Amino acid sequence: MFADPTKNLKQFGLREDMIVADLGAGTGYYSIPLAEMVPKGKVYAIEIQKDFLTTIKNKAKDAYLNNIEFLWGNIEKRGGTNIKDEVLDAVVISDVLFQIENKDRFIEEIKRILKPVGKILLIDWLDGLPPVGSGSVKIFDKVKARELFEAKGFIYDREIKVGEYHYGMILNNNPVEKK
Repeated sequence: MFADPTKNLKQFGLREDMIVADLGAGTGYYSIPLAEMVPKGKVYAIEIQKDFLTTIKNKAKDAYLNNIEFLWGNIEKRGGTNIKDEVLDAVVISDVLFQIENKDRFIEEIKRILKPVGKILLIDWLDGLPPVGSGSVKIFDKVKARELFEAKGFIYDREIKVGEYHYGMILNNNPVEKK
């Protein structure tokens, strides 16, 4: 295991009634622990690969979790998440940023769906450590990631420890700046 999602999420300061999205949810590595940590809230597991959504649905059913909504969507497109404006308290982005082609549109979509006082947990691969089975991939390092989000109006909160192969940071939406 490269990282412990529960340990990482505990550093994020979730409340049990939060509304959270796992963008690029994959097979639910973060979606399932998120749902367990926000039992009075809601988790949107958003994924473009329908087979992965089926996998998350099965995991949620096995874990008796009924607070996950499974959305097929394109996180790189305005409105592509299928979530209304300013609904989310928090967003989790894990091992996705390096894959995103249009990072500006991706961050604009996050800005749209996140409440003005919402926050982001960003986790991605450390520079020089290619993802498993990925071959040659351009990693998006943490300095560039921070600069990219800050340029879109997010405020860097802090770095968190998320394992030896990843970096992690928490960013806050800027309630003063509008979309």
